[in-house]
Amino acid sequence: MPQSTPKAAILLEAAVKYLETELMPTLDGYHRFQTRVTVNVLKTVRRELELRGTQAEGERARLVAMLGHDGDVEALSVELAEKIRAGEIAIDDPALRAHVRQALADALAINNPKWMTR
Repeated sequence: MPQSTPKAAILLEAAVKYLETELMPTLDGYHRFQTRVTVNVLKTVRRELELRGTQAEGERARLVAMLGHDGDVEALSVELAEKIRAGEIAIDDPALRAHVRQALADALAINNPKWMTR
């Protein structure tokens, strides 16, 4: 059965296109600024919809590898923090450093991918 409604990413892109190409050129000052903020929010939501699933799978896999057992991401993250606090996982552990580095890269890919090129 064909999908009866457009995907959220397509709807968000249509809204962004309207705001940027049709509405913003007619605005100035406060309303132009607020429209730019809204465009940025919509783009962030679109990136989250597109990327977060794959990122969560990667995060879970890294946590499982470090902790040696399965679980949901939130519980595994809490356990990792507890093990770091208790000194059971060293702060300079290569797997931990790689995990934190990737988690930050994933967050930036959603929040502001321009920061990744700096």
